[in-house]
Amino acid sequence: MDLERVLLLILAGVLAGGVNALAGGGSLITFPALLMTGLPAVQANVTNSVSVFPGYLSSVLGSRADLAGQRHRLPWVLPACVAGSAAGCALLLATPARAFELIVPFLVLAAAAALFFQDRLRGLVGHPRALSPRRQVITLQVVVFVGAVYGGYFGAAMGVMYVAALALVLDETLNRLNALKNVLSATVGAVTLLTFALFGPVDWPVVLILAPATVVGGYGGALLARRLPTRLLKALIVSFGTAIGLILLARALT
Repeated sequence: MDLERVLLLILAGVLAGGVNALAGGGSLITFPALLMTGLPAVQANVTNSVSVFPGYLSSVLGSRADLAGQRHRLPWVLPACVAGSAAGCALLLATPARAFELIVPFLVLAAAAALFFQDRLRGLVGHPRALSPRRQVITLQVVVFVGAVYGGYFGAAMGVMYVAALALVLDETLNRLNALKNVLSATVGAVTLLTFALFGPVDWPVVLILAPATVVGGYGGALLARRLPTRLLKALIVSFGTAIGLILLARALT
């Protein structure tokens, strides 16, 4: 691989790691970059899923302070996250992608809209404080499972979906929800890494270039997210989600 392509992957990795930590959707930076290096689409998708995983880990490290007081939720959500991720990976490896490609843009746009209209939706479905502990746990597990299925299958804008859904279930600040989202994204990433490393056509030399770059971007993005005002962070996530949804919709219709 020539120097120009290596630099392209490094830049894409840093930007994608930062975007994933802030909002989600970094795969829409790295995936096209991988295609530009000449990888076939399926191999690029699998290689991308493996490459971005270290960036998720660094995002968790960068946002760990906002996980304080939330660790009791992890035993409830991580098994659902692992199961959903495995189901999504199996779906990707075993079924045609066309139908899901047509649905994905609308899911992403719906997630962005749900976060934008969060307060109004809470008025319709009830504030998280109104949920009984049992109902909150069950709803949280369902949300995490569905998001993980999507993440295992495709993954772009998974963070937008998770933040929007978690905001309707949990009575937490956006920064704390973002920290929990980072843990869930890292869990999905771990499952996809293991699955695709065993069964997918991963281009490992490319991973060795791209993965360290996502670590740098992920840690920096997580630190930046902690310092942003809630309104600005929300605006960034909604903007990223809307842009990603429209890009995916355009791709699906072409």
